[in-house]
Amino acid sequence: MNETPEIDISLLNLITAEQAWQYSIIPKTAGKDSMEFYAEKEKVTQEMIDELEIIFGKKVTLDPVLNGFVSKNLAKHYRKGNQGANGHSGSLAFTPNSDDFLVNLITNAHDIGSSDIHIETYEERCRIRMRIDGKLVERFVLKKDEYPAIINRLKIKSNLDIAEKRLPQDGRIFFASGDKKFDIRVSVLPTLYGEKIVLRLLSKDANTIDIHKLGFQTRQLDDFQEAIRKPNGIVLISGPTGSGKTTTLYATLRILNKEYTNILTIEDPIEYTLEGINQVQLKESIGLTFASALRTFLRQDPDIIMLGEIRDAETAQMATRAALTGHLVLSTIHTNSAWGTLSRLMDMGVPSFLIANTINLSVAQRLVRLLCPECKKESPLMEGELPRNFKPPGAMENHYVAKGCSQCFYTGYKGRKAVYEVVPLDHDFVSVIKSGHDHVHEMYRQKGIKTLSDVAFELIEAGQTSIDECYSILMNQFQ
Repeated sequence: MNETPEIDISLLNLITAEQAWQYSIIPKTAGKDSMEFYAEKEKVTQEMIDELEIIFGKKVTLDPVLNGFVSKNLAKHYRKGNQGANGHSGSLAFTPNSDDFLVNLITNAHDIGSSDIHIETYEERCRIRMRIDGKLVERFVLKKDEYPAIINRLKIKSNLDIAEKRLPQDGRIFFASGDKKFDIRVSVLPTLYGEKIVLRLLSKDANTIDIHKLGFQTRQLDDFQEAIRKPNGIVLISGPTGSGKTTTLYATLRILNKEYTNILTIEDPIEYTLEGINQVQLKESIGLTFASALRTFLRQDPDIIMLGEIRDAETAQMATRAALTGHLVLSTIHTNSAWGTLSRLMDMGVPSFLIANTINLSVAQRLVRLLCPECKKESPLMEGELPRNFKPPGAMENHYVAKGCSQCFYTGYKGRKAVYEVVPLDHDFVSVIKSGHDHVHEMYRQKGIKTLSDVAFELIEAGQTSIDECYSILMNQFQ
């Protein structure tokens, strides 16, 4: 009996999730006329072997292992997601002349809550990874000779040029299978050993987003709601790619979406759909940029404008002009903190007095994974576990660490939560902006404004997340 076997990821797609869970088996080896599986020691019977031989049409051998190994790898590699009680997600065996592989791949990714599918090739192997809860997980390995056919089928489906292999291409697929209907953004990138494709699943309906469940603390939510209810001004949300900025924006639009308001958005891509809002897809190749769309929006009698992102000086100045002329503007920007957003706008050429007169609120946010409540483990805090420059507000003797169990697919984490830093631009902050000073740390403390690191540390103290998950946030603490 093999107690510490190795899993060959390239064999996982030989069986469906339904078969894996029903028989509690994991592929070990596969030949032309035979297959070998790891199986739970107590479940190995001759009847089970006979059944599997009929299903696969090959001689089947079972290698009995300890139960914990099989259950762990079933949860890790054959996630049930929302497929149903039996975990059925279709076979992912590749057939060059069939769409079944891609349909089942996308369905599987959607069911387990993946946001992106990465299909990539290297010198000796090709693989498929999925981004789940913000982290990439390798799911399948493909044969080198199968890879070009997959790339071509995806290019055809997204109306791209299959003959062009030297330049990047972007396309879109409308996916419809059963009751699943959503858009997929396709990005093709030429690499050293072939083309890499990333599929972004745009499968979210904004009607299900509740701003009260995103992660705002009570004071932060009050400040945020007060700012978005002003008839004009700018509300900016900053953070890196994948930090949930668009989700926060659409939770905001849900609140503001009334019969008597005209809401226009320009986005790249349109990630959510919301009835009653006029959404425009950015198309820079034909001149439809954020700035040009915003110029047209001002002639469309808008009440509220949402810009997907402020990327350049022209867009920043147009957004400021829109706010000055009586519109509420919501947008995102790439900065490390809520206060850093104001410096970024100055770098873009927006005068400090205009920033002071137009910005209602600046928000910074990050997404952190939450520890699985079933398996998290308390551990004494050791020296060196916190960043060297981080000064905790109080003594902390213990913290919780990720372990992993079947409930969290052996990742140690289950779900994510947004961490916010919310800075309402009141008279005191406006004076600081106009004077050109950047020393706002003391004002944060006086006004009780919590930074990203403050909120993250509170989650760590409460045992909701780990130091490892928040390490980079703690590193950016105000000194």
